[in-house]
Formats: sequence, structure tokens, C-alpha cells
Amino acid sequence: ALAVADTLSLDKAEILPFALALEMIHAYSLVHDDLPAMDNDDFRRGKPSNHKAFGEANAILAGDGLLNEAYALCFQESMKGEKYALASKVLNECAGVYGMIAGQSADMQFSQSEKEITEEELSYIYEHKTGKLLLAPVVIAGILSGDKYYLSLERFGKLLGRLFQMTDDILDVTGSFDELGKSIGKDEEENKLTCVRLYGLEGAKIRADMCASDCHAVLEGVEGDTSFLHDLVDFVRTRSK
Repeated sequence: ALAVADTLSLDKAEILPFALALEMIHAYSLVHDDLPAMDNDDFRRGKPSNHKAFGEANAILAGDGLLNEAYALCFQESMKGEKYALASKVLNECAGVYGMIAGQSADMQFSQSEKEITEEELSYIYEHKTGKLLLAPVVIAGILSGDKYYLSLERFGKLLGRLFQMTDDILDVTGSFDELGKSIGKDEEENKLTCVRLYGLEGAKIRADMCASDCHAVLEGVEGDTSFLHDLVDFVRTRSK
């Protein structure tokens, strides 16, 4: 969010409340994702996950609290005018039942199915579960800048979300607990719908490289200093944690 704001010469004070709301939503999603009823992971960033440290009830409440505070910030910003209300609406859609929550629901549903997976199903999960939350900060900056390069930024956000999830799938096979700070090999163990399962490890890496190239190509059409965003694409593709 802040990097795109810099590219578009948007005052950071404009986007900071939305960046904070986004991080609250991100944190809540991780707390709830680790719960036994969801991905059931005992670790997050190398430490006991919230429900292991504080109990399931407190983890649920922590997530609920973070989500509510995020929207309290959005309500406060919406009072400033139309573009702030629109930015809040986009964040709500990306995080809600037509965005991240829809993707998580689909991920759980397909994981319980024994039928052959398709590219269409995988794309739906990528676009919603991870993609929408990475799309939101990019397009919100565009909205607050008066829809500057909106279509290009929307395309970039979608591709970056896809790239992040593809890399995540690959790291679940090739990474280590020490680097990732969370359990490894859970995707295969839980029959998750991943690009590695669909294309094989080498095929997944090739597609991730192609996606990274597409990200760079989109940024070439955006005026302004996009060097950090180019570096971010490379970091997401080559990260080990």
C-alpha cells in the first residue's frame, strides 16, 4: 500500500489508516487460519500460534476484535468523502464473503474432495483466498489517487497475489521450519489444492517464473518510481520464508 502510494505520489497520511486496517485483517485471518477447525497449525512465524499460546476461545476473540477494529477505521475514513468510502468498500469486498473468506471456504471444500482438480478451481482459490488481500492495498492506493493507472494496478495486484500463493505452495514442499516458522508438508498431508499438486514441483516453478515476468511487464506501463515494486516481485518469487 505504501509502495504504490509512493509510486503515485500519494501522501502517505492518506493511505496509512487503510494500511493499518489491512494489517489488522491480515493478522485476524492468520489467527483464525491456524485454528484446529481450519488449517490446524501449532506454529506461526516460529512461535506457538495464538490458540496454542492463549487458547481457542481467546484466538477466536482476538480475530473478531481485529476485524471489528479494522472496519471501525474504515468507517472513520469514510466520513471524509466519496473516494474514502469507495476505498473502504473495496477493502470490505476483498476481505469478505466475495473475497478472502470465499477463497478459504473453497480451499476447505476442495481439500475434502477426492475428485481430480482443475486449473479453474485452483485459480478461484488463488484469486480469492490470497489474491484479494494482496489486490486490496494496490487498488486502494489507486482509488485514493483519483483512479490513476487503476486498471494496470488492478492487474498487477491480481498477479502479485497469484505469485505469492504459488510461491507459498512451492515452499510447503521445498522450505524448512527454521526458515518459514510454520509446519512444512501440510498441503499434501491435508490434500490441499496447490499448483505443485496440479503441475508438479518443476511445472509450478516455471509457472511462478512466468507470473513474475507478467508482474514486471505490467509495472512497465505505470509512470513513477516502480523500483521497489519490481524488487518486491523478485522477493516474493525467490523468498525462502
